[in-house]
Amino acid sequence: MALIELSGIRKHYPAGEQDVEVLHGIDLSIEAGEFMAIMGSSGSGKSTLMHLLGCLDQPSGGEYRFAGRLVTEMDHEQLAWLRREMFGFVFQSYHLVGTASAWENVALPAIYAGMPREERKQRAQRLLGELGLGERLEHLPNQLSGGQQQRVSIARALMNGGKVILADEPTGALDSVSGEAVMEQLRELARQGHTVIVITHDAEVAAHADRVVEIHDGRVIDDRRHRPLHEDSSRVVAEPPAQSSLPDAAEVGEAVVMALRSLRANWLRTLLTLLGIVIGVGAVVVMLAIGEGAKQDVVARINDQGTNLLVIRPDRGQQRVADGVIATLVPEDAEALKQLPNVRTAVPEISGSVTARANGQDASTNVQAVTPDFTSLRDWRPAQGIFFGEQDQKAYAPVAVIGQTVKEKLFADGDPLGQFVMLDSIPFQVIGVMSAQGATNWGEDQDDVVFVPLSTGTLRLFGQNYLRSITLAVDDVAYIDDTEQAAVELLTQRHGQKDVRVFNMASLLDMVSQTQNTLTVLLGSIAAISLLVGGIGVMNIMLVSVTERIHEIGIRMATGARQRNILQQFLTEAVVVSALGGIIGVTVGVLVGGLLIWLGMAIVFSVPVMVAAFLCATLIGLLFGFAPALKAARLNPVEALSND
Repeated sequence: MALIELSGIRKHYPAGEQDVEVLHGIDLSIEAGEFMAIMGSSGSGKSTLMHLLGCLDQPSGGEYRFAGRLVTEMDHEQLAWLRREMFGFVFQSYHLVGTASAWENVALPAIYAGMPREERKQRAQRLLGELGLGERLEHLPNQLSGGQQQRVSIARALMNGGKVILADEPTGALDSVSGEAVMEQLRELARQGHTVIVITHDAEVAAHADRVVEIHDGRVIDDRRHRPLHEDSSRVVAEPPAQSSLPDAAEVGEAVVMALRSLRANWLRTLLTLLGIVIGVGAVVVMLAIGEGAKQDVVARINDQGTNLLVIRPDRGQQRVADGVIATLVPEDAEALKQLPNVRTAVPEISGSVTARANGQDASTNVQAVTPDFTSLRDWRPAQGIFFGEQDQKAYAPVAVIGQTVKEKLFADGDPLGQFVMLDSIPFQVIGVMSAQGATNWGEDQDDVVFVPLSTGTLRLFGQNYLRSITLAVDDVAYIDDTEQAAVELLTQRHGQKDVRVFNMASLLDMVSQTQNTLTVLLGSIAAISLLVGGIGVMNIMLVSVTERIHEIGIRMATGARQRNILQQFLTEAVVVSALGGIIGVTVGVLVGGLLIWLGMAIVFSVPVMVAAFLCATLIGLLFGFAPALKAARLNPVEALSND
């Protein structure tokens, strides 16, 4: 049985409305171990025939059998196996990968054969050494002469065994001396038992072969043998082994290495591609950190005020009295509210603006007349001195506790305790200084305040008994809504009408949390859009990369790469770019967040958010890189090789 048998092989290509037939029923039989030449002029169909022989292309009609196996019925995986395990190509234009060294070009077919890296490196170096290129192992193709590049191509053809060597015009781009050396190397391969098929238009080159098949206009016109066939007792078995459709760890590792090499070769384009992902991931990390920080800051401030509080205020629909206080709530209402179940305390309050004077300094500030329970209600206690007590309340004592801002304005150079401060010309003795609280969420300075007993304030400062508010502290927040309803019913019964409004701090906390969550989602969505734009940039760059590297894809396919290898290669590049962008983006986001923290903003980073942003970036690379990778995997090997 012949190694290669062609029967009635035809090949035509579409040309407008009609097809152009290049091969017209080729019948050809090639024995194992032959050294033969297929000779013909340009346009005779010899290169097309070589592509069919090497399984780079499929015939339009007829049968092609390799070692008895019908090639025309093989799928993409099986054809790739034939190219990888049975054939070795030596091209006129060498077809070397420009970014790979000499030994890496030689080792390329072994990658797709699953040979371990160290083993294939040693084999590639040995083959190059046998061909006289032992000193050129790390040289790139553009650092080698034409003859040296052709010898690299021969070594690559032998990497996986190369039972059949297909040499397409192997001397066409070489000088006569180099060409003669290449032909001698091919003859030596034939002596070693390889089946060598040389495609040429040169009769002198064809004369080196033992058998010459001449083709003209797509037909065999002559088949003559110069020397007897070398007997080859070995039998070639062309039965591809069953292979898993899933890549193994070694394949993925090699894909990552090749991806990094390709990205390094086009570092500027890689940098620009990374930029979109970096901005997107960094924006996600920073914006969500800002949103979470703002949420926690607001929640903390509400918690400082107390989430177990009910603030009762007069309804603004009621008649107003002096200083803007509505004539609704009175101190007796607070005493009645204290008797309700679940109420720990009830603190009435009257407040207003006054001019404070001390040590020759004047300052406009806010006075709050409250009961002694205020400190337990707000968990806000003096940093110096004491807060007034029940005895001061009963005695209408002219005592005051000032905030830190008032202290800085009026007593910057001394201790205020025991000194007097004039509040609208009425003297009050300072008995305490409150601890610092800072600003409220709406920017009001909580430390710009003076506290006086409620009795003293109503009598001496405000001259009226109507309250601005009553604040209830409940024992069990779980029943705060029931307590709110009971308080409203009690005050309605006391006043004869519903004339108050209640602010539930627990409900306010829930509302604020929901609002902040919504804003966080909004910020995250805006950042996600930038991440999406980065993904589109990845797709665009990968499409450009595929277009630029069509020739490289053809080389990889000719050396045995499966469609899945090409798909995996470009998909890995997209994922590697996105993953690198994700890592850098998270780092940049943390650095920007750190700067914002230094500037005083509330920033709260979340490790799950960082991990999610990185995974999203990687997933975007996977999704947006799939279309370009699939386009690369579906390229026709012949068309890809012809694209320079």
